Amino acid sequence: MLPDEFRAAGSSSFADFLAKQAPELMPGAAARRQGDMGGIAPHGTTIVAATFQGGVIMAGDRRATMGNVIAQRDIEKVFPADEFSCIGIAGTAGLAIELVRLFQVELEHYEKIEGMTLSADGKANRLAALIRGNLGLALQGLAVVPLFAGFDLATQSGRIFSYDVTGGRYEEHAFYSVGSGSVFARGSLKKLYRHDLTETECITATIQALYDAADDDSATGGPDLTRRIFPVIAVVTADGYRRVEDSVVGAIADEVIGGRLIRPDGPSAPVS
Repeated sequence: MLPDEFRAAGSSSFADFLAKQAPELMPGAAARRQGDMGGIAPHGTTIVAATFQGGVIMAGDRRATMGNVIAQRDIEKVFPADEFSCIGIAGTAGLAIELVRLFQVELEHYEKIEGMTLSADGKANRLAALIRGNLGLALQGLAVVPLFAGFDLATQSGRIFSYDVTGGRYEEHAFYSVGSGSVFARGSLKKLYRHDLTETECITATIQALYDAADDDSATGGPDLTRRIFPVIAVVTADGYRRVEDSVVGAIADEVIGGRLIRPDGPSAPVS
């Protein structure tokens, strides 16, 4: 028989249940016991997201760094949150991946308990609460700052949400980026973005933005043509979450990088 705490009535939040019954399993619990590890923990950057006519696209580079050392060249930073949303991680990689896994369970748990999925705003609010729970570690240098995006079934449109380390939630419009290369990526998207972009044009714009970020930020990894390591691209539409195949991303990356030899904005840059 299950213990009483597993059968008692409570909220639909799995994170709240876990924090009460097994706090040692919460993201960052081990780091709290070990003290400040901000200088030696791998960090992930850069994530960009942009909306298009049929949904939203999120793209993440593949590099993780520890100071000035490349810790990993093929880390994945973009994950499905549920059927109609995705999350990209920036900051302390290990904690961020733990937080993503908890967030995925949180959304699935709510759906099973309540018999319905959370709204886009509800998902964004739940993620804000999880980030707020990491504030103590953020003050020690172990910050997690994700980017959340999804397809809103109520409005039939793509939406993007950004956060700060305190759990502050902000809805972004059209496009946004987080991570150490975010300034360069966002500046690139300002020149490339249009509201009437097709899916392929939007993917191209996000790859160009990551390429520009990698050109000026050493912590951001651009497309690696030698190892054939390309950004992770996720598309979320009314049909749900879909990861773009590496072969498709590679073909667009080849075109973008080849085009930079001819013109600074590449051959496939959207034009108005």
